[in-house]
Amino acid sequence: MNAGDLKALTGIQRRTVEGGLLRSQDLGIQRIHEAERSEKIGMYVQYGYPWSDLSTRQRSSGEFENLRKPGWLPTAVVVNVLKREDKRHAIGVDQNDLVTFVDKGNEPVVRLPRNFTGKDWKPKKMYPVEVIDGQHRLWAFDRKELKGNFELPVVAFHGLDISWQAYLFWTINISPKRINASLAYDLYPLLRTEDWLEKAETAFVYRETRAQELVEALWSHPQSPWYHHINMLGEPKHEPMVTQAAWIRTLIATYVKSWESRRIPIGGLFGAKIGQQEDVLPWKRSQQAAFLIFVGQKILEAIESCREPWAEVLRRETSSKLDPAFGGPYSLLNTDQGIRGILHVTNDLCYVKADELKLQAFREIRDKQDASDETAVTRALLNLKKEKSLVPLKNFLEAVAKSLAKYDWRTSSEPSLSVDERTSKLVFRGSGGYKELRRQLLEQLSKERGAVGNSAEKVIKNLGYR
Repeated sequence: MNAGDLKALTGIQRRTVEGGLLRSQDLGIQRIHEAERSEKIGMYVQYGYPWSDLSTRQRSSGEFENLRKPGWLPTAVVVNVLKREDKRHAIGVDQNDLVTFVDKGNEPVVRLPRNFTGKDWKPKKMYPVEVIDGQHRLWAFDRKELKGNFELPVVAFHGLDISWQAYLFWTINISPKRINASLAYDLYPLLRTEDWLEKAETAFVYRETRAQELVEALWSHPQSPWYHHINMLGEPKHEPMVTQAAWIRTLIATYVKSWESRRIPIGGLFGAKIGQQEDVLPWKRSQQAAFLIFVGQKILEAIESCREPWAEVLRRETSSKLDPAFGGPYSLLNTDQGIRGILHVTNDLCYVKADELKLQAFREIRDKQDASDETAVTRALLNLKKEKSLVPLKNFLEAVAKSLAKYDWRTSSEPSLSVDERTSKLVFRGSGGYKELRRQLLEQLSKERGAVGNSAEKVIKNLGYR
């Protein structure tokens, strides 16, 4: 039915703790209305996605006008139509305000109150319709900017008691298992023809989509150290792997981010202005994927050749397709925290040393750019390895990888750890663990002589870690 009409006829029984009412006596089933959420839905209805997710500054910039699209609310608002005898805190619907149903065979008719005048209508006592699910969608139509008619799918019950409403609310909102984030991200490739996925770096949807494409390349390219070693669908697996969703979040926080903050200018190598010229690297997607694969190759090579005690312990204890020190169940390099750590520090060091490393010299000749195109990524990898002007970059990354291999990458669950060692590893759990591992890795790198140590010291200073 018409969204404005339904909104005018509807009231909400909201749960509250005010007045100390016993929870069994609180007849409300709805959460507190979040005005911002309804405003965002209203913006979506009016302008579509991703315009509704842009900031006020981005909307007013004029840069994203072509992202406006029609919005659509495909899921039904679930309501209960009150009967004459229904009471809420001893109050019922006035006789003249009732919504009634007339059974005409296969086509039942909904009759609105005789005195109903549209969106500005008010009941004498109590609203004749109450929301079971969909209050934020319905209240989005309070936006004055929404003009014209908008039809909403509606599932309406008649005279449903509160206990049944609570059951339905639970079934719709709480009982279902939320969709796995990795599975949701796995749908992104099906949307790549959409122009909003190609918009500028300032839109978050760009960074999220670019990160997904890079993860797909790391998983699918045969030369990648993570070839088929990323859990793309978030499924339970016998062999531990970092999920696609975790990889995407990490890339957004590292290589694909726009900036650290205005006070701490360490941005993402693929998404921020770098160097003295303050330009964004003109690398195509295939080049970005090739760079990440190359970084991973150097780290894997360094781990495989290192004979540090921590690595030898992992090799004795476990086996895996990859070196257990790199891809085994007790290696931090095979965890969300470890991946975030190595991408953080390799991005940090290359970012502050961008001019000296001559990153602009890494150029592609052909127009093919997809990170998912194996041939394009292979060609970019070959160019990266053969280009003479990139020798300083290759030497720098090899030195970084060798230094990182000296770090003890064992997880807190590794059986041979002492009590003190296990306790020291527990700091990496939780969101604060990302920052702590980043700090420790930078401290490790700062011990090196030359370019690596100097760059790490610069990053530590910029991040305020000392």
